[in-house]
Amino acid sequence: MQNAAGDGVAQAPHDQNAAYRAVVSDLVSLVERVQNSLRLIQQTIAKETSPETSPGGPESSTNLIVLDDVSPRYMKAAAAVQACDVNLGIALRSLMDSADSDPGAASLPALSVIGA
Repeated sequence: MQNAAGDGVAQAPHDQNAAYRAVVSDLVSLVERVQNSLRLIQQTIAKETSPETSPGGPESSTNLIVLDDVSPRYMKAAAAVQACDVNLGIALRSLMDSADSDPGAASLPALSVIGA
């Protein structure tokens, strides 16, 4: 198999496995970081929408009216981060599926991925 630089030099199978593991490891790390970011955004949204942090405090929460068009500023960020999480999960599953069908990748360790 030729390397990604396209210089015509064939890589040894152990180099291919090392490269595969590095890519999978990076994707797993990215998935974990994206999911952590999503949790932080969701926590921030929950804090901003809780009655305790609303103007007037908890005693005025019975008089609080929530309008659909007034949403926390983090909603777009949460949607974008969620889309990243989904797409990274798809990429990781694609790599894992291709490894399952590749007889040369049989020696690769099984990886568990949070939420992917």
